[in-house]
Amino acid sequence: MALYRLLLLVVLLLAWQFASGPLVPEFFISKPSAILAALRGLVTTGNLFFHVGITATEAFVGFILGAAAGVAAGVLLGRIQFLADLLQPFILAFYSLPKIALAPLFILWIGIGMEMKIVLTGTVVFFLVFLNTFTGVRNVSRELVAILRLMGAEERHVLGKVVLPSAITWVFAGLRISVPYALIGAIVGELIAANRGLGFVLANASSQFDTAGVFAALIVIMLLAFLLNALVRLAEKWLMPWKAREAEREVAI
Repeated sequence: MALYRLLLLVVLLLAWQFASGPLVPEFFISKPSAILAALRGLVTTGNLFFHVGITATEAFVGFILGAAAGVAAGVLLGRIQFLADLLQPFILAFYSLPKIALAPLFILWIGIGMEMKIVLTGTVVFFLVFLNTFTGVRNVSRELVAILRLMGAEERHVLGKVVLPSAITWVFAGLRISVPYALIGAIVGELIAANRGLGFVLANASSQFDTAGVFAALIVIMLLAFLLNALVRLAEKWLMPWKAREAEREVAI
């Protein structure tokens, strides 16, 4: 399968290379060779690693903070029905609000530094992880909880033995979904107000009508998203080893 994917990629790149110019103006789609030259220029000057480090830090820290807060809030409201019913309209109101619209407000409160991008990213990630965690906690088998209660288990025992193991699949589903949104939060924050980061590189190339530079920045952003996804999958395999064994059995069958 990997070989077929590589062949498909090569065919697409060759078609793009030869179609740019004769069929489609190069200004609109550039060329793979020009994009490679733009990437090489970013690497040789050292700018690429600097800007990637800034965006990766904003996305990763915002992702961790938003995910931690989302899991904690999801477990809390999932276990306390009264609190969930009380806060439901407020949560729905904030969830329906496009989080990117909060960026100007965060700029007024925090400024245009890295902290603003981290807060914006954390806000975006929070709701995605919270809703998945909340749903997973509410879907825990009530029979299992009742059995533990009959055995004299306290709330911490119920959480550790039943609720968290049952809801962890939902939690990681929310984490996987929120990875690209973490990058969106960081990059949009950089597009709005920044002089560093991949969002700044993207905006700077666009302002100079440098199509190859724009595509180069987009490729780096995709690679960064792939890396963050890989980290989440590694954490999932570590915390959910039975999932990996199930996948191995399915492949064997």
